[in-house]
Amino acid sequence: MITSLNDIDLNGHYTYADYVKWQLDDYIELIKGKIFKMSPAPLSQHQVLVHRLDVELGYYLKKKTCQVFPAPFDVRLTTNNLLSDEQITTVVQPDLCIICDPSKIDRRGCIGSPDLIIEIISSSTAKRDLDDKFHLYEESGVKEYWVVFPDEQVISVYLLDETISEYQLLKHYEKGEKLKVNILEDLTIDLNDIFD
Repeated sequence: MITSLNDIDLNGHYTYADYVKWQLDDYIELIKGKIFKMSPAPLSQHQVLVHRLDVELGYYLKKKTCQVFPAPFDVRLTTNNLLSDEQITTVVQPDLCIICDPSKIDRRGCIGSPDLIIEIISSSTAKRDLDDKFHLYEESGVKEYWVVFPDEQVISVYLLDETISEYQLLKHYEKGEKLKVNILEDLTIDLNDIFD
């Protein structure tokens, strides 16, 4: 049994079948078969933002089909309908995600693309969230992607243009504005409540 990252070749290529066998104390993600160690425990500001967004979204979604899940929550992203543990090479743990198709939720997390993913930027995750994960979520078909900048008190909202399979920036929402959740019919979030 593998219990330490020191026992794993970090230059190797792995699948979800490998991932579920590991008993690690560290949180990791697999992106296209490569291991990425998650940053140390998030700062309190990060956790406050996750909690506030989770509460806003969760309250609205109560008794609805869509569900919100905060990290840690395994999201197994797939392409070309490759659904077996041995075929899946990407497992991420977004800060928050909303899944509207109940068939994508199983006891181990989500298999397939969530409808909305939210990542809260820190200095240690900025490159991965703004580059690697941006393109990963785009090619996996995540309909809406929010990038939260805590220090600037801004949320950048990207919507997937399915005709070209690329994200288009909808808007940079700032504290004081109301953010419309595009995948949900009538939810608007007052960013004063998030960034207060």
